Amino acid sequence: MASRRLFALRPACLPSLPLPSARFRRGRADQHRCLAASAAAVVKGSNKKKKEHATVVSPDRLKKRTRSGAKFDRALYRRYADPVRDHVPVMLGEVLDAFRSLRLRSFVDCTLGAAGHSAAIVEAHPELELYVGMDMDASIHDQARARIEKLLAVDSRGSKLKAYTHVRNFKYIKSVLGGVDENLLDVGVNGILMDLGISSMQVDDSTRGFSVQGDGPLDMRMNPQASLTAEEILNSWPAAEVGKVLREYGEESNWQFIQNQIVEARAQGGLHTTDELVHLVRRASSNSGGRQGWIKTATRVFQALRIAVNDELQTLEQALYACFDCLSSGGRLAVISFHSLEDRIVKQTFLDIIEMSDLEDDDSERPSVESMPEIETKDDEPWSKNRVQGKQGIILTKRPITATTEEEIMNRRVSGDGHRPQTIGPIYSLLHCTEFHMLDRMASRI
Repeated sequence: MASRRLFALRPACLPSLPLPSARFRRGRADQHRCLAASAAAVVKGSNKKKKEHATVVSPDRLKKRTRSGAKFDRALYRRYADPVRDHVPVMLGEVLDAFRSLRLRSFVDCTLGAAGHSAAIVEAHPELELYVGMDMDASIHDQARARIEKLLAVDSRGSKLKAYTHVRNFKYIKSVLGGVDENLLDVGVNGILMDLGISSMQVDDSTRGFSVQGDGPLDMRMNPQASLTAEEILNSWPAAEVGKVLREYGEESNWQFIQNQIVEARAQGGLHTTDELVHLVRRASSNSGGRQGWIKTATRVFQALRIAVNDELQTLEQALYACFDCLSSGGRLAVISFHSLEDRIVKQTFLDIIEMSDLEDDDSERPSVESMPEIETKDDEPWSKNRVQGKQGIILTKRPITATTEEEIMNRRVSGDGHRPQTIGPIYSLLHCTEFHMLDRMASRI
């Protein structure tokens, strides 16, 4: 039966495997395999100051530079859509292409969501022997687990395919894999997928407080067991810290005025619901271009708070290091990101590790991905454009790939009063992919 082949890992069974410190990582270049650089979706200025305050690339330019060349298969997306909410997995065709050429014996989905990507990978790779799925949200994990269990019930591989799911943040991937098999970290896994950001299930649930649409508590915790909420930040954090969150995590130009409005709201009892926060932002954005102006501002404010509540950026950096250390030689990591903050971290983390031996005692400016030499693209992988050879691996996407126009239209979210829906905008997702090579994996464990 499927239940005999789908295992749920429990925290008590997992060994404590702490992540290496930044100093340790920088001092041990041989511990990181094929660490590659990915281009972030930002416009680079002509001087250092402009680089520090990079802005998001316009949609038109993004389309011209990085648009996926894959043929859009609507039937494929519909087949693996969320059976309850009919939400399609983001960049599914591109994800399948990224792992298509590999003999994928082991695969880890770090962000289960509705298990659309996982279901597609399991069915596309009959050679798969080990599957591990992770999600920090217990309710989402339970739904995804049920879907994987249903898939295994009709799978013809029998006991050959072992599947595990676990409620855990993806930065603990080493602990999770160590709980599956203590030798797995030495062997490594062939493929890892990270789909960053928030899931549609969390956005659509007003009680979670993630969306500017609908009223709910100012929660925004991806892990419902965590302690910090958006309400605490807005009502208790020092004003300067609130402003810093809006400026750095939301990249909101009107951050100072909104910060002052939040502080004034505290004198009136504070902010406790998403509707109250949306109304505050709307009043503060009265001169910013009508409905679209304040909605975009509110979206940036909500993004900033969500990132702060879940410590997303530092967690992402830790998770990238951990995932790299879990890959086998020749294994691939695919990362789907959704905004420039995530892209910058993916890019800089890859750069720091791939150039580690040079940067150890060098205070000069870090190299850019654009300055790295390109190598020939494989004929059987046309999706991988402008590959770059690194010291210990290959960047498969010098520029991250964006979804097809058809997929963006399919994933477009709308907002309105039910009679005249208005478009908020498409999802500009980006796929980064790297491939790692190492001659002696055991040498990295010494």
